[in-house]
Amino acid sequence: MMNKTMQRYVDLIEGYLTTCFSSREPQQLLFESMRYSLLAGGKRLRPVLVMAFCELCGGDAERALPFAAAMEMVHTYSLIHDDLPCMDNDDYRRGKPTNHRIYGEATATLAGDALLTAAFGRLAAAELPAQQRIEAVRVLSCCAGELGMVGGQMLDMDAENRICTAQEVYDIQSRKTGALISAACQLGVIAAGGTKQQQRAAADYAESLGLAFQIEDDLLDLEGDAAKLGKAIGVDENKNTFVRLYGVERCRELIREETEKAVAALEPFDRPEFLRGIAEQLMNRDH
Repeated sequence: MMNKTMQRYVDLIEGYLTTCFSSREPQQLLFESMRYSLLAGGKRLRPVLVMAFCELCGGDAERALPFAAAMEMVHTYSLIHDDLPCMDNDDYRRGKPTNHRIYGEATATLAGDALLTAAFGRLAAAELPAQQRIEAVRVLSCCAGELGMVGGQMLDMDAENRICTAQEVYDIQSRKTGALISAACQLGVIAAGGTKQQQRAAADYAESLGLAFQIEDDLLDLEGDAAKLGKAIGVDENKNTFVRLYGVERCRELIREETEKAVAALEPFDRPEFLRGIAEQLMNRDH
């Protein structure tokens, strides 16, 4: 059942994304660059979380698709920009050459800019009540911007030449990774017209899920298979990661602890089996 539900969500978001940015306008090269990264595959975790929380709160996953697509657009823009020479200078993403390796740095930068902007257009145009769309814009802008993902990236860059404290590492990673996962979970509740209590529970689930996800990412950078990951490993060796802070064994313990917290946060919901399964599955992933 878990795999069937996951495949249904992935099929929905893949079908929706293929319809995006297909116009043959003069700026077609920009659209090609945007679609190159947007349709490059990946786990689609964030849009899946949007649809799963929407259905958990009694909503229709298909009506949440604009919100789900917006999450994937923001996530994809962040990857394009992270891979640029001025940031992490990566050559591969999801097993393919990074965007700037194919289209050049200027076009890749603009593709990221355009995806971020388009995401908010999708939220605003969703066929949902105005108050829900406004709340979605508020949540995503907070989680993606200077208080969230972008702020976390800035903290990470600022700390490159020194060893961070435990609190500083948490501050960086809760923003860089956790903030967008939190946005995805909350947007699902919002799309369904859920309660503030449900939105808070979704955010609590996301906080622990995001932390476990990032710690697992740090371990995979050390121990993972580059072919399965679709990107180089060992690139974070000298960065302020949880592995550098705590060591491998303590990181494995923390992943278990945070996964248990994520599962516990689902207690207010009826039939949270799928989201419980996601947390447990991510704890043992290899990519």
